[in-house]
Amino acid sequence: MNESLTDDRVWIGFDLGGTKMNAILFDSEFGVLGRRRKKSRGSEGVEAGIERIVAGIAKLLEESSTSKDMLGGIGIGCPGPLDLEEGIILEAPNLGWKNVPLKKSLEKEFGCPVFVCNDVDSGLYGEYRFGAAVGASTALGIFPGTGIGGAMVYDGQIFRGKTGSCLEIGHVPVMPDGPFCGCGRRGCLETVASRLAMSAEIAKAAYRGQAPYILRVAGTDLANIRSGTIKEAIDAGDKIVEEILRDGARQLGTVLAGAVNMLAPDVIILGGGLVEALPRLFLEEVGKAVAARIMPSYLRTYELKVAKLGDDAGAMGAAAWARHRVED
Repeated sequence: MNESLTDDRVWIGFDLGGTKMNAILFDSEFGVLGRRRKKSRGSEGVEAGIERIVAGIAKLLEESSTSKDMLGGIGIGCPGPLDLEEGIILEAPNLGWKNVPLKKSLEKEFGCPVFVCNDVDSGLYGEYRFGAAVGASTALGIFPGTGIGGAMVYDGQIFRGKTGSCLEIGHVPVMPDGPFCGCGRRGCLETVASRLAMSAEIAKAAYRGQAPYILRVAGTDLANIRSGTIKEAIDAGDKIVEEILRDGARQLGTVLAGAVNMLAPDVIILGGGLVEALPRLFLEEVGKAVAARIMPSYLRTYELKVAKLGDDAGAMGAAAWARHRVED
């Protein structure tokens, strides 16, 4: 590595996952020089979307009085299937994009290396570099949300397939002939343990009159049953809501036990808005389920932790991954 080429460079991390685009500009020590956060627009076309990303990066540089020549690299965390080598978004359902050559477009605009990675991978890599998984040899992450994302960092590298990301733990089958999943199959873990799946069960309970707090403040509309609302309902005494969450967390832990047996991580990170809202519940139920099902020899080989970096994990990890790839 040539230190003279990297020590004075700045790095940008851009997280396209979730409902908002989060961009952060970092100095060489990963101090924050600037940030921009905008709501994603699922209805906008590819051209308009790329223009918005370009404009956001340009604004970050302008606001910090940084020239494009100082850019060491840009990391982009993206949802959906990706071609990691070519930096192409094959499909991003939350944005309505298909076959978008994001790497090529941004490299042409800014004249620096651009690295596209899965948004769950970049989030876990952020935790590995700066958060709850610092110092891990093998860090395994699982993030229940609308779906369930999985990722692993092994010996400082994001674990991946030849051209795409992997660790699709949300699509491990847990119920033969179970509920239909968004992937087109049936009975995946996501159908019973994602925030969306648990919110659907909570909405049913509210409809039946078993969750009065939920019925009063959110009704039966899934869009209103958010992570914070679920926590409030448990605090308010909606027992059925807590039972649904604990059951989902146990399902999560059962599948995670299989992953521990296969991968032997020394740190397991639980993340996402629902985990952050109810960390004790998830640590307790997931922890018990994993311990009850793994090989006895693995019982004291790992730590189960909650993610620390919140919404910044993806952007931090994407920027750090870009620097790692440039300096490697």
